[in-house]
This record gives sequence, C-alpha cells and structure tokens, in this order.
Amino acid sequence: MPDDRSALDPRAARLLHMLEAGDAATTSRPSPLERRESLRGLADLAADPPPPGVTCEGLSCPAADGVRLDLRRYTPEIDPEGAGSGPRPAMLYLHGGGWVAGDLETHAGVCGALAASSDCVVFALAYRRPPEHPFPGPIRDALDALAWLAREASRLGIDARRLVLAGDSAGANLAAACLVEERASPVALLLLICPILDLPLTTGSRERFGHGFFLDHGRLAADAEDYLQGADPADPQVSPLRARSLTHLPPTLIHAATCDPFRDEALAYAGRLEAAGVPVRVTVHPGMIHYFYALPRAIPFARSALAEIGTQVRSSLTEARDARGPKPSDQPSASSE
Repeated sequence: MPDDRSALDPRAARLLHMLEAGDAATTSRPSPLERRESLRGLADLAADPPPPGVTCEGLSCPAADGVRLDLRRYTPEIDPEGAGSGPRPAMLYLHGGGWVAGDLETHAGVCGALAASSDCVVFALAYRRPPEHPFPGPIRDALDALAWLAREASRLGIDARRLVLAGDSAGANLAAACLVEERASPVALLLLICPILDLPLTTGSRERFGHGFFLDHGRLAADAEDYLQGADPADPQVSPLRARSLTHLPPTLIHAATCDPFRDEALAYAGRLEAAGVPVRVTVHPGMIHYFYALPRAIPFARSALAEIGTQVRSSLTEARDARGPKPSDQPSASSE
C-alpha cells in the first residue's frame, strides 16, 4: 500500500480497500455500460437520498437541435430567515462520472444536500453523454439549459441574476468549459467540486494519486477517449485551465481534496483566477479522495463538506445581491400624492 495512504481519512481508506477487492477480478477495459452500472451500484451502496424538506420533481428543457433534455428540480423549504417570498436563487448542476458514467440518480443526494444547504433551487441536468454524444455535445446541452433557465426564470420562480453554474469532476470540467468563451452569461457564481481542468497535464497530484485512489490513470484515459473521439485534449473547452483569459469569469468557489489526482490543477486554476482579478475561494478537504462528496454512507465527512459548500454558495450570493442593490422593481414607488 503506498505511503501516501497514511494521509487518508480512515473511512476513505476503508472504502478504497473495498473497491480494490472488487476490482481485482477486472482485467479488461470496462464498457461504457459497465462503467455506468458500476457507478450506479456504488451510489446505491454509499450515497444518501435527498434530505427531508427538499422536494424533487422532473421537468425538461429544449436543446438547440430540438431534443428535450431531462432535468430534476430540487426545491428546499423556504428559509424562515431568508429574504421572503420573492424569486429564489438557482443552480444548474452538471453531474460527474467521467463524462460517461454519472446520471441524475448517482447525484440525487448531492443535489438534494446542496439545495438544502445553499437555499438554491437546484436543476440537475441529464446532459447527453459520450460515447453516444461526444465533445462538444455535453457542453452545448449545458449552455442550452443555462440559457433556458435565464429565459424562463420568471415562470420558474427563480432569480435570473442569481444563477449558479456548478458541477463535480467531469461535470465541473463541463461547467468551466461553458465559460471559456466570453459571452453574455447569466452566471453569478461558478462552483467547481474536484474539477478536471487539464487533460494532458502532468502534475504531482496526478503522479501521487493516479493509482489506488479511486480514479486511476487507465479509467481517466478510457473516459477521455470516449468523450473526445479525436478532439484535441489541449482545446481550452476540453482543458479550461488552458483558456487564454479568465478575466470575464464570475466569482468562483473551488473545492478540492488532498488525495485527488486533480488537486493540483484545481489549485492552478484558482491561481489563474486570482491573477486575473476574479474573486475565488478555495477549500482543500484533508484526507479526502476524488468523488468523496457523493459517498456519505461510506465517508461521513461528505455530509459536512456538502453543508459547507452550500453555506459558501449562500453567502456568496447574498454578498453579490447586497453589493448590487435591489432591482428597480424592488424600489418603493414614488407617491402620487
């Protein structure tokens, strides 16, 4: 067992030991279907359901090619200490799972927990996945869903000026990729959880934690091959750390893990944001592995981490609202007398 495992949270170490025992009989590259079934099985074993007080319902939005994209809306109870009955902040959440494997079910607990702790209405998107829908298809789906939320905000009861774009792992890669090109964007806050931000990059954390720490080099290579299908891995929309400029990005929250292969690129991205003058807040969770936040029944620390993430989102949106001031329609009207 590598020396680096001494830094692991004991429950994370136990989970890795269990996963290694299960993977010992696997000698060939698993198919996309097998990867999807494996992640769904892990979620059945170790994920939480959405917490009490969060309602969940399905809906859909149009993609540019006419297909209807499935979403799942997580609505938290009204916060009695909140700002009243007006439009609520919203979050578009892009699930992880190596682009190929995750889905609305694997991340139901994550989205429900974030809705409860952030007081956002969370819209989880079932973007079309590779290998059936390779790059840049998932990014286009995410941009279509984001535009739909902004366009339909009034009907949905959400505040178009307080939209959060969020994702974890490969979903965080898609979230960052959506904002590579400067455009009129409704995003008020970017949230990246254990993001994959530079596919060709070699870092210390990739070397130290690229084998035996949940996500191995081989699995990442298989996922990337299914996603890219010949596209350039150095394209900034594939590897957002390589974007020419980040000055146009919104305030950003980044959550990384000490024993995650992608930790160093998350920190490098934060450094570029800071140098570009973008407000950024970085949290590195000690002893944690990639994907820990989605496995609270195996790694209980995940629950407090998701609560912390949600609290940061709520605080960031409140600060932005207070700095911006009320909408003109919120101003008291002049008396006609």
